[in-house]
Amino acid sequence: MTVKYYIRQGGEGVPPGSYGNYGYANSGYSACEEENERLTESLRSKVTAIKSLSIEIGHEVKTQNKLLSEMDSQFDSTTGFLGKTMGKLKILSRGSQTKLLCYMMLFSLFVFFIIYWIIKLR
Repeated sequence: MTVKYYIRQGGEGVPPGSYGNYGYANSGYSACEEENERLTESLRSKVTAIKSLSIEIGHEVKTQNKLLSEMDSQFDSTTGFLGKTMGKLKILSRGSQTKLLCYMMLFSLFVFFIIYWIIKLR
């Protein structure tokens, strides 16, 4: 615990509460001082809570940014894969293998219908 000293007009340090004949003024002053200390502690606790919350938000933002960058790279690789597949389908459709392409499309529709039917039964 620290003892605070206040300077009188004479320049000498005096501990609080020993103002001699001015005791009535000191009681009002100490009440204000206690109120200020209480409010300061309240403010300090609120600032500490806000600081810890902002640190947690910072950690969450870093985690989310990392997740977003991973998703971005996965979407880029998927886009490349789909682009190659579409290119191969275009080459396949230009050739004389249209009958094979038709069978492949019908098979795809059949598989999707079976998957839909299985999901519908659940």
